[in-house]
Amino acid sequence: MLPILLVLLLILALGGAGFAWNALWVVAGVLLVLWLLGFFVRPVAAGGRRGRWYRW
Repeated sequence: MLPILLVLLLILALGGAGFAWNALWVVAGVLLVLWLLGFFVRPVAAGGRRGRWYRW
């Protein structure tokens, strides 16, 4: 009975890790798209030049 419970716990742990890994890839993709959009959607600074989209 104990080996079956250990295998089920292992399956649950690996399944949860796989879901978390997939979710992290989705978050990374969304952040990459937002970062790339920041290069195209920039405010116009004084003098007509394109300003920086970040503050540092």
